[in-house]
Amino acid sequence: MKIKSKIEGMDEWLFIEELPDAYSAVRPLSEKHISIKKEPVKKLLCYQLSSGGMFLMHSSMQFNKPVRVLSDVEGETITSQFIFYETNDLLKITHQKGIHGNNRHNIRYIPSSKGRYEVIPDMEYNYFLMVLSKEYYFHLVDRHSLIHSEFVVAIMEGRHTSLAAQDLAVTMEMKRVINDIRECKKSGELKRLFTESKVLELLMLQLEQMQLSGEKPGRPLISAEDMGKLYKAKELLDRDYVSPPTIIELSKLISLNEFKLKQGFKAYYGTTVYGYVTRLRMETARRMILNEHKSIGQVAHAVGFKHQAHLTDAFKKYYGILPSEVKLTV
Repeated sequence: MKIKSKIEGMDEWLFIEELPDAYSAVRPLSEKHISIKKEPVKKLLCYQLSSGGMFLMHSSMQFNKPVRVLSDVEGETITSQFIFYETNDLLKITHQKGIHGNNRHNIRYIPSSKGRYEVIPDMEYNYFLMVLSKEYYFHLVDRHSLIHSEFVVAIMEGRHTSLAAQDLAVTMEMKRVINDIRECKKSGELKRLFTESKVLELLMLQLEQMQLSGEKPGRPLISAEDMGKLYKAKELLDRDYVSPPTIIELSKLISLNEFKLKQGFKAYYGTTVYGYVTRLRMETARRMILNEHKSIGQVAHAVGFKHQAHLTDAFKKYYGILPSEVKLTV
């Protein structure tokens, strides 16, 4: 497969890679860092990893004026792209069709194609791109598996298709895996094995979320209007997780019935409303213990627990260790 991308009107390539389609256990992992500082670029940083049948890239870019990013793919590939927007950036793009949250992803089968994408000035784009050859994808996920049966039919027919009819929200677990890939300090064979294991883990998280959502190509489960309401629910929980609204209260606040709220939130964000609040509390508690050196009692009160023992029980259940033990694990 051959993949390349550049900014229209510039000589430098963002990336240009020609890789064998076949998975190879002995092919070394190639690692690259790219930085471009030239008008109209305000910021452009790329970190790339590649091997036989696999290309990964984490990129952050920002421009002073509108530009077009050109892409060209030769060969059959399965592409997974994770796009991250800050809240302020999201306000600039809410008018665009198909964008329903500040973090989104999908899995697509792309026979050879060319594309041209408009980039909004001053908005910072952060994304993680995973491109796998068809052969490599089927090395990781059995082609006869029911978890992607309709997707496989489209692949075998050579039809450009997306596994989910509409992009889904990136979960905390997906962010963790992407961060693990980006920050891995291993080298040589160990890094290749580590990266391959994380690619498979990321695919499994995506496929699991899509299965839970009931998504099939061409048939969205959640309407665009309801997605906007679910995003509002997440914003309210992000702001009020210390004393969160009940399901009934949250349902009224976003004007969505309780069933759609519970089912849609689980499908779109990969966890229940209660699970999301627990995650926010636990991650905040861990950060306060590590970085702010707060006592367990202070942390319990700060994240919404009336008693220290309640935080201790929840922390142990979530992380597998006591709050007092957290410093020993980092």
